[in-house]
Amino acid sequence: MDQGTPSPATLNAKLRPTAEGVEWFEGLPEDDQRNVLHALVLFCGQARACEKDVPESIARSGIRSTHTPAVMLTKWRFGMEDLPTHELTKSFRLLVALFSIADTRRRTLHCAGGCSHAWHNLPDPPRDAT
Repeated sequence: MDQGTPSPATLNAKLRPTAEGVEWFEGLPEDDQRNVLHALVLFCGQARACEKDVPESIARSGIRSTHTPAVMLTKWRFGMEDLPTHELTKSFRLLVALFSIADTRRRTLHCAGGCSHAWHNLPDPPRDAT
């Protein structure tokens, strides 16, 4: 493994609890929340999320399968950044869960020996969202 690539153990040590991510997300202005959702969709694509990941992502997210973001994802439709404001946190929770599933699979199958994928090396978010 080259010196610039963190080990899987180092990467896992940087993971944050979902509740902390939700708190950070909810502290952002609405436009930034929408931008974060758009970025998460792109990260899910890069991590090769697939439709078979949807049921588990809904279960992990803690949102009901009848909530709009879950229904959209069940139909493999994205664009959650365009939903009404009250759906943004649900969308964030769902996309983080989807990304987590796809990223874990990708790390296990393709990146176990180390890699330089940007989504494995995200910077820490600023603590002060204002």
